[in-house]
Amino acid sequence: MTAEITIVGLGPGSSDSLPPVNLDALRNASRLFLRTAVHPVVNWLKQQEISFVSFDKYYDSAGDFDEVYGLIARHVLAAAAEGPVVYAVPGHPLVAETSVEIILRRAEQRDLAVRLLPAMSFLDALYAALRIDPVRGLQVVDGLRLPAGLPDPSTGAVVVQVYDRLVASDVKLALLEVYPAEHRVTVVRAAGVPGEERVACVPLYEIDRLDWVDHLTSLYLPPLREATRSRRRRSLDDLVDIMARLRGENGCPWDREQDHHTLTPYLLEETYEVLEAIQQEDMHKICEELGDLLLQIVFHAQIAREQGVFDIHDVVDGISRKMIRRHPHVFGDLPVKDSGEVLVNWEKIKQEEKKEGGAGKRKSVLDGIPRGLPSLLRAWKIQAKAARVGFDWPDYRGALVKVEEELGEWKEALESGERRKVEQETGDMLFAVINVARLTGVDPEAALTAAVNKFMRRFRHIEEKAALMGTEPAQMSLSEMDSLWELAKKEEK
Repeated sequence: MTAEITIVGLGPGSSDSLPPVNLDALRNASRLFLRTAVHPVVNWLKQQEISFVSFDKYYDSAGDFDEVYGLIARHVLAAAAEGPVVYAVPGHPLVAETSVEIILRRAEQRDLAVRLLPAMSFLDALYAALRIDPVRGLQVVDGLRLPAGLPDPSTGAVVVQVYDRLVASDVKLALLEVYPAEHRVTVVRAAGVPGEERVACVPLYEIDRLDWVDHLTSLYLPPLREATRSRRRRSLDDLVDIMARLRGENGCPWDREQDHHTLTPYLLEETYEVLEAIQQEDMHKICEELGDLLLQIVFHAQIAREQGVFDIHDVVDGISRKMIRRHPHVFGDLPVKDSGEVLVNWEKIKQEEKKEGGAGKRKSVLDGIPRGLPSLLRAWKIQAKAARVGFDWPDYRGALVKVEEELGEWKEALESGERRKVEQETGDMLFAVINVARLTGVDPEAALTAAVNKFMRRFRHIEEKAALMGTEPAQMSLSEMDSLWELAKKEEK
């Protein structure tokens, strides 16, 4: 197949770094696009009378860089559908070039051939300016994607795409989470460009005070010494190492005795404690309880690692791949109208995954809901599953009529005194109420938890007031307790 898109690297900025084959591709292009004309080699290209169209307009109109790169990729792919195009980017096409990543992915989906012409990366020039050997250990992180991708301070790191002082300020704030403010870092601008290269070693807190920071700027962070690292925020890797030590030969006897089954009650308990913290809207407690829950996940992963089955990295990799696969409307080109369509696509993708995994098609859309779930949550999930194939009320009103119908049948069962019938109708009543909650967007588990907590709060009020009166609820009449209950309701309002 004839190449439809040729992606050319322009090198770090000097015309001497532009390979001859790349220059020929630029000169012979019938349609040449540049990601940006704000690059040192572009003026030289103009002198060679090479015509091009740049995408700098998108940097002014788009809301963020992700949108910029998406617009650029869409433009290049649309042009390629009409004939061969050349797309040129600074440095190496596969180094810190998000637009190229998008083009490669979507071109494969559209069966468009892509030819890559590499050039010297700005990282190569940066290594020379810093006099460092990346083989000895070096991380490269995107300054536009911090704090999500914070580096490990124990290893040297390069932060790329520090576009301007505003980005430098954001990068600084993110890095201060793991590095001390006085940590000496090296700021490099226009590495490898004769006459324009600039290098400065400054404390981390000063990087956004440099008035020469621009789109050609990168940041190098030397590794922290052990004494300094001990004061930094811990990472997931640290927790994994701690758990491995607890389970190790000289670790904790209790931790070493546990297995997946003995830990099950703790996993369930920690899950409910997270739910309680969320219900209380206590952010500090949510953070703490999520940590306790994460510990259980790491604990199970460590046991599996010792058994040679999987480790925490397999867990993270698996869920990451699943989230990307099940969100083609975010990581691919699939359009969706609303969240309802997202859920329908989600179920379709899950069915395809089951087929590919050899599990075959499920016999029922209700399959896959764990029987061990609490009944309230299981009922909600079953109703939601049935709704996805159209078995549902148009809105809550139909479900509310069903509640009234079930209430009448419940009353009849109670009057009959038949235990089995009472139990059956009680279940139907609860199921119908959960359906109304679902259709009104209310989480029935959260609603019931809130009601239980409210009851506990008001009953404790009764106990406190009774104690002030020199008595206790067991010695009070129902009327007296009811009066205190009503008082508690008024005080809450």
